[in-house]
This record gives sequence, C-alpha cells and structure tokens, in this order.
Amino acid sequence: MRLVGFFNRDGGTFRTTDMQAYEKRAEEVFRDAGHDFEAIVFSGSEIVPAMERAARRDDIDGIVAGGGDGTISAAASIAWKNGVALGVVPAGTMNLFARSLKVPLDIWQALDVLAFGELDNVDIASANGRPFIHQFSAGLHARMVRYRNSYSYRSRFGKIRASTRAAFGVVFNPPEFEVSFEAAGMRETRRVSAISVSNNPFGENALLYADNLRSGELGFYTAKPLKPLGVARLAIDMLRGKFRENDAVMVLHPAEVHLHFPKLRAKANCVMDGELLPLERDVTVKLHPGELKVLVKQGLAAQEGERERREPAASHP
Repeated sequence: MRLVGFFNRDGGTFRTTDMQAYEKRAEEVFRDAGHDFEAIVFSGSEIVPAMERAARRDDIDGIVAGGGDGTISAAASIAWKNGVALGVVPAGTMNLFARSLKVPLDIWQALDVLAFGELDNVDIASANGRPFIHQFSAGLHARMVRYRNSYSYRSRFGKIRASTRAAFGVVFNPPEFEVSFEAAGMRETRRVSAISVSNNPFGENALLYADNLRSGELGFYTAKPLKPLGVARLAIDMLRGKFRENDAVMVLHPAEVHLHFPKLRAKANCVMDGELLPLERDVTVKLHPGELKVLVKQGLAAQEGERERREPAASHP
C-alpha cells in the first residue's frame, strides 16, 4: 500500500519522544512490510491540513496518524470522506479509538502491528453530517470539558489533573435541561442532566469506549436530572464499568437518533470526540456501518469469531 504517516509532535507521548528516531523507525518498519511509506512529523496546528491535502491525492491508499484522540478523530474524518484507509498510532492520554481497534498502546509496538496488519472495515458515526469515532454528548460531559479547558496544563498529567478538578466542579454544579428525542421507535420529551450518543455501544470499561466497532448500532444514553450525590454515584458506576445498572440511566441501541433542544441557551455546548462545540437546536446522529477502512492486527470480524470459538471451549472442560 502507498501510505503516508503523520505524527503530531505536540501529542501526549510524542512530546517526550525522539521524533527523528521515531520517524526513521516508522519508515523502516513499513517498508520492510512491503509498503511504500513516508513519515512526516508536524506540529498540532499543521497536521490536519497536511492530512487533508494528502488524502485527496490519487496515489494515496491510506494515512497513518499518530497523536492524541483529537488528531485521530480528525484523521478518521479525513479518511472516511476520502475513502482511504486509516492506521492509528496511540500517542494521547486516553487513546479510546485505538483501544477499540485493539492497537497496542505502546507507540513502537503499534508500528509493527499496523505495518504487518490487515485492512478491515468498521463503523463511524456523524452528528448533523460531522463525523465522529467516539461520542457526541451534551450536559455533564460538556460542562466538564468546558471547566477543564478553563484550566492551564502543558502535559499529559496536567490534563489528567485538570480533568479531575473539572469533574469535581461538575459534581457540585450539575446541569439540567430539556430534550425531545426520537430513537428506536420511541418519541419522548424529558428533562435530563446528560446525553451521550456513541459510535457503537460502550463496553464494560471505565474509559467508556466501544469493545466492538462492527455492531451496526449506536449507543444512546440519557441520565435523569441529578443532584450532587446522584452525579457522584453515576461517576462511581462509570468507573466500575457498570453505569447501565444506575437507576438514572436510560440505554437504547438505535441506528439513528433525532434530538431537539426546545429551550437551548445561547452559549450551550456539546462535545464531539473531546472537542467542545456549540450545540445546535436540532441534531441528527447517524451510524455509517462499515464505512471506515482501518489497519488492524487481525480483521476485527476474525477476532470476534476467534473469541466466540474460545468461549464455548472454555465452558466445557
């Protein structure tokens, strides 16, 4: 394959990495695997325009993006719109999409997995036409990101500290708003403290990422109006990977969700893949099954089949 690697020197792990050595190693690994590969290191402000220019070229089969979740989300959007493949090098704080793809979180090991991996197809979602690979959310999550963005931090650990501080702020000042929704044959108006629509349902993990990116379903979650104690309980259940068991949470698995916010504040926000954005009064979230081409260690369908074969064997000694 003809691939170009784009590595964000400002992203998480890369900030403390010898990027000249990493660029050289990436080119060696991909070329040894038989690819026509060129690696380029960019700053955070340069990388998205560079990926956009490359993806429009006729001689490119795919892009390999290295950076945090913001970089990877932008790369996925570009790859999807241009019909090229995406390889993910997880160099951020959470690396949620890489976890869903089962890509090693070590940036050096990820090179070998991608270079000698397989091409597969996974789902991607969009909100009013804007693609996302993780989630669209409003309410608690948006307020936490807004609080976090108001704090100064320059490192991965600084971001974690800012996020923790913001989370405590939200616990003591939870939002409450009205939303009308249509999903999975339901039409309802209710007051909530949180809404989240994820690209495939979240798995039972504390970081809230999808275990399976081929289900053909969105995860649609709402939380009833919460007081501080209720927010704290929900946070604990999320850390346990058991938020579905919380009495305040509603869970649906539609392929499309229509949201309407009848009393939208002028400066209301939403979050898409970690980016704080203005919230529109009407939002349509859609799943696009199998439309994103990705490089993985083994085809995700094959991984799932292998897991299913092992489980019956394990239950019959």
